[in-house]
Amino acid sequence: MLLVLLLLPMCWAVEVKRPRGVSLTNHHFYDESKPFTCLDGSASVPFDQVNDDYCDCKDGSDEPGTAACPNGSFHCTNTGYKPLYISSRWVNDGVCDCCDGTDEYNSGIVCENTCKEKGRKERETLQQMAEVTREGFRLKKILIEDWKKAREEKQKKLIELQAGKKSLEDQVELLRTLKEEAEKPEKEAKDQHRKLWEEQLAASKAQREQELATSAFQELDDDMDGAVSVAELQTHPELDTDGDGALSEGEAQTLLGGDTQTDAASFSDRIWAAIRDKYRSEVLPTDPPSPSAPDLTEPKEEQPPVPSQPTEEEDEEEEETEEEEEGEEGEEEDSQVQGEQPKETPSPVVPPQTASPTEEDKMPPYDEQTQAFINAAQEARNKFEEAERSLKDVEESIRNLEQEISFDFGPNGEFAYLYSQCYELTTNEYVYRLCPFKLVSQKPKLGGSPTSLGTWGSWAGPDHDKFSAMKYEQGTGCWQGPNRSTTVRLLCGKETVVTSTTEPSRCEYLMELMTPAACPEPPPEPPAEGNHDEL
Repeated sequence: MLLVLLLLPMCWAVEVKRPRGVSLTNHHFYDESKPFTCLDGSASVPFDQVNDDYCDCKDGSDEPGTAACPNGSFHCTNTGYKPLYISSRWVNDGVCDCCDGTDEYNSGIVCENTCKEKGRKERETLQQMAEVTREGFRLKKILIEDWKKAREEKQKKLIELQAGKKSLEDQVELLRTLKEEAEKPEKEAKDQHRKLWEEQLAASKAQREQELATSAFQELDDDMDGAVSVAELQTHPELDTDGDGALSEGEAQTLLGGDTQTDAASFSDRIWAAIRDKYRSEVLPTDPPSPSAPDLTEPKEEQPPVPSQPTEEEDEEEEETEEEEEGEEGEEEDSQVQGEQPKETPSPVVPPQTASPTEEDKMPPYDEQTQAFINAAQEARNKFEEAERSLKDVEESIRNLEQEISFDFGPNGEFAYLYSQCYELTTNEYVYRLCPFKLVSQKPKLGGSPTSLGTWGSWAGPDHDKFSAMKYEQGTGCWQGPNRSTTVRLLCGKETVVTSTTEPSRCEYLMELMTPAACPEPPPEPPAEGNHDEL
């Protein structure tokens, strides 16, 4: 088409005698020497009835230059520009439809002939389009050559990677064997270290339990006769088993295994395990420490309250009371006056403080030989993992190269350069992103998560021009609608840029991408002969 339009200026407009409104290609149907036959063959009329302002033919072909037939067509010659057909109803309607003004020959309207100026602008546009096509096609040939070279390089690289993969596989298997061999003595040494530590931990716990049992036995053995009796056990009501708050003689005897007393050995072996969770040492505070701030200091003896200063009446009453108490026989010698300390009794044995559980539960460092085994095994693991990562990287590169080499990038691979690129178009609301052969997405301009408008599906142009459009499918689903999809039309251009994005129908988007790869081969430039203005 460009060739025809560019060659038209070389042709001189030839004036051929014909009725008004008849095109040059149809003039032979209008021979004034014989009757006119309607172009649809419906009738024949004398030639003097052509353009007589009365419609004789059903197709309106007898009135090409008047408005008599509503279904007729008027031909604008438009010398200097493009010929044009308009509806016969527009003839002499007071509006200049033809750039040469020939449609208003009898309306009283004077139409300016703008065909020459329009022709000039049209030629400039066509020349610009031809220049874009020529430059775009030049770039397209470069893209084709670049892909040929790149494809050859990728094929060579693929062969190298495939050969290197076998060597890496052998290396991975060798390092796997070395790793497993190094891990065997490591495991044995670590297991032995843990076993010794657990034995030491168990012995330490047993010793602590023995110390606690011994301490409790000494506290309970009030008379220090080397045995804990039922009565001595009853001094600890917290050991109550029936929930009445007191430890009865029967309950105490049951705790002692049916005996009336027990020695230190039996207490440690049988009795302590049954009472240790309830037993409260006499030297520990009765109220448990706050969980948020544990009291790690030794418990202090409870201090007696400080008595307040008595009044005169209280002094007299106290004196009388003291006299009465002195006179009474049978009073216990250890009775206490308010505010006085009890008489001295043997101090209870304070159980030894145990180490923090967290410190005890922490396994000690490995010995030098075990650490050497660990270091050797870790070095073997590092080498194996590094080789395994290298193998995975090579396998991934092989997959990517095989996919890229086998991909359909157009008849000559001209679209291959788009494979690793992405292009964006910003509108008032969204930022549209096209990554050819991968995906299309949109994201709110003011921030937010992107929405998929489809992933690569296939080439979607018509049969005669398959590579003129791309189809992206299975995007994010619309609310109560289908999954979003996008058709990308490829237009010829010197640059690669997304020019527009629309949504012609719900959830179906249309995007236009200009690219040199879409430029067709231009027609040969016409010879520079003549200086004509007509198209």
